[in-house]
Amino acid sequence: MTAAANSDRSVTVNRVIEAPPDRVYDAFLDPDDLAAWLPPTGFRAEVHELEPEEGGTFRMTFTGETEEFESYSQSFHGTYLELSPGERIVYTDEFETDDPEMAGEMTVTVTFEAVPGGTEVTVVQEDIPEAISGDDANEGWTDSLGNLARLVEA
Repeated sequence: MTAAANSDRSVTVNRVIEAPPDRVYDAFLDPDDLAAWLPPTGFRAEVHELEPEEGGTFRMTFTGETEEFESYSQSFHGTYLELSPGERIVYTDEFETDDPEMAGEMTVTVTFEAVPGGTEVTVVQEDIPEAISGDDANEGWTDSLGNLARLVEA
C-alpha cells in the first residue's frame, strides 16, 4: 500500500488486491459491495441511489457507528463520468453541506491494473475540500481499500 498527499488538494493511494480486475471493478459499482467496503472504520454506509452508467448518478450517506463518531452523518452524491469495465472509473463527488469549507466538487479517478497476484488499484482524489486534510483523506482511502481487499479476497 502506498499513499501520498499532493500539494494541490489531492491524494493518491495504491494497493494490490488479490482478486481479478473485473471483480475489484464490480465492487465499486455494486450497491451492497460499496456499502460494505467504502465507509472507513467506525462508519456504516447507506446507498440511496446508484446508476452505474456514464452520466449515471449515485447518492450515499456515511453514519458514525462508534462512540467517537456517533454524532457524525454526512451525505454525498456524484456522477459517473467514465466507466471502462475492469480498467477505469472516473466520477465526481460532492458533500451535501452548507459548510463552505466542505463545499465543492471533487473528482475521483480509479484505475485497475492486472499485476502478478491480483489487481493494483490506484485512487486519485482531486479538489478535496479545505476542511479535510490530506492525511485524513489518505487514511480514509487506505482504510477503505483494506476493507475492499477483505471483501473481494474472501
